[in-house]
Amino acid sequence: MTPIPLIENINQYIVNPLIAVLFALALLYFAFGVVQYIRNADSDEGRQTGSKHIIWGIIGMAIIVAAFGIMNVICYTIGC
Repeated sequence: MTPIPLIENINQYIVNPLIAVLFALALLYFAFGVVQYIRNADSDEGRQTGSKHIIWGIIGMAIIVAAFGIMNVICYTIGC
């Protein structure tokens, strides 16, 4: 099966960089939560806010990795 050039180009130049940027943003959000958690170690409210950022950063990264995996399965199935 030959690759479909349009889908291959969209995947290479649009989707993959978009996934990388979104993963980087989720990683920064996670790191911001870690810094906030450590900086506000003496405050219960600050730790709680930091832990929420950490959790949402992990959830975001997991969703992005899953989307990348599903995209690769579909791409390899149709042959791009």
